[in-house]
Amino acid sequence: MANYTRIEVANVMKQTGMVPLFYNSDIEISKKVIKATYDGGARLLEFTARGDFAHEVFGELNKWVLKELPGMIMGVGSVTDAASASRFMALGANFIVTPVLREDIAIVCNRRKVAWSPGCGSLTEICRAEELGCEVVKLFPGGIYGPDFVKAIKGPQPWTSIMPTGGVSPTRENLEGWFKAGVTCVGMGSKLIAKDANGNYDLAKIEADTKNALAIIKELR
Repeated sequence: MANYTRIEVANVMKQTGMVPLFYNSDIEISKKVIKATYDGGARLLEFTARGDFAHEVFGELNKWVLKELPGMIMGVGSVTDAASASRFMALGANFIVTPVLREDIAIVCNRRKVAWSPGCGSLTEICRAEELGCEVVKLFPGGIYGPDFVKAIKGPQPWTSIMPTGGVSPTRENLEGWFKAGVTCVGMGSKLIAKDANGNYDLAKIEADTKNALAIIKELR
């Protein structure tokens, strides 16, 4: 079961302003990357479950995080149906992120009071997600819509909390564009989870970029 309610998760999303996204099938590599983001100040991580046996990997990682990284909130992304959402919640997922708006996922998450962020690409989808109880809407793919889309949505709906994913990088220019437009937080994957020239995860850079991005976000607010 989740260790954090959907309200608690939404509050941490708002407070920190960033959700790193990451997937690797190797548990030991994953532990090192998650710890690098944690040491950089991140307190949420979306495990993008895109590989075979991803639920087994997540289950082991989540048990490790609960023991070794106090305050780190683990969620699961790339979830496409209610059965998968239920499986990950049974393994302790504290939030569920989806690439599209799926009402069946909303139902199983709401039943357990687990936060869920559906990928939306129109005002109609955003409104429907909020009617279904979504606290923070995922704008996906964020790079296609851009900050101007967020600004336009926030005009008639200032209460809407938006998390763009895709097209977000840990640079001042990029983050300034999103946060000035009114986003609540940003989801950041490959632009944050850097690799070195040999294709290995650059843990020192991941930690430094996480810390720097969080500092920029705090300043922008």
